[in-house]
Amino acid sequence: MYKILITLLLIGQLSFAQITIKDSISKYPVSYATISFGNGNGIFADDEGVFIFTEKLYPDIDSLFISAIGFKDLNISTENLSEELLMQSQSHQLDEVMLNFKKDRKFKEEKLKPSLDDDYYNCWLPTIESEIAVYFPKTSTKDQKLKSVFFPIALESKDWKKRNKKNSDKKKFSTLFKVQFYNNNNGVPGNVLTYETIVFRATEKDGDAYELNVDDFDIHIPDNGFFVSLQVLGYTDKNGKLLPNKKYKEIESKNGSVVKIPTNFRPLLPFTNEVEGKNTFIKRVFLNSNNWVKFDKGNGLQSSLLQKDLFNYGIGLTYKTYKDE
Repeated sequence: MYKILITLLLIGQLSFAQITIKDSISKYPVSYATISFGNGNGIFADDEGVFIFTEKLYPDIDSLFISAIGFKDLNISTENLSEELLMQSQSHQLDEVMLNFKKDRKFKEEKLKPSLDDDYYNCWLPTIESEIAVYFPKTSTKDQKLKSVFFPIALESKDWKKRNKKNSDKKKFSTLFKVQFYNNNNGVPGNVLTYETIVFRATEKDGDAYELNVDDFDIHIPDNGFFVSLQVLGYTDKNGKLLPNKKYKEIESKNGSVVKIPTNFRPLLPFTNEVEGKNTFIKRVFLNSNNWVKFDKGNGLQSSLLQKDLFNYGIGLTYKTYKDE
């Protein structure tokens, strides 16, 4: 009887550890939804809409705020939490997306090279709650379509003394990133240009920049430009499956209280002073009402990169500029 009671107790503690988020109509999983705790922290669902939540893991959380592109936000109490959560789809007309499926259109490729740097001290340390967006203007009056995006990443040597040698052994990582494209809303990221869920896995084998092919998403460039954003979702296993990562470190302060510090994930993202202007924006997904802030001095940001006049994340692009109108 004692063993049976212990077993039942354990089952009760784990009964809703694994929760799945689904579309209320199709019942398909909502991949990589954002689950905010309302206290500056949060987690992400994986590709199957699954996340782990128990009272034992998060004893001070009484509400979850769930969001995903193309769905209405869901606010729910953690009391009597169900193992399946349903989100209602939400249709919006995408702004300034040109749907032109004319075949055999002639085009010229235009490439903007990424800014690469492996200097640890010139890099942004990505965390779960931060998203970086970079603005790009339209470079032609003709129709332009985005073909690929190059995301610079910094590779760290296993041996610090050999960090400046390109042939040194690199530290291993396997990290999942989420990419989004926004229109230009009066100088800041606005509505999304596609509701497709776009993710990629980066490892040390990808070199100094990861090339993401987006040709099939038919992202045509609005007249007033657009933004490309990058957000780390966490580490993965060798098959690319998102792992239940620790989103913050718990450090005890001098007065005995516990301070939660966001965990940094590899790879680091190099910033540059080679880009003209200040085109990079950041936001804390679980903080500041999820609002964008230009990465610049005087905006309340604390970063050593700003002190060194490194204002931009140097993403590279390849466009298709079509010759016909």
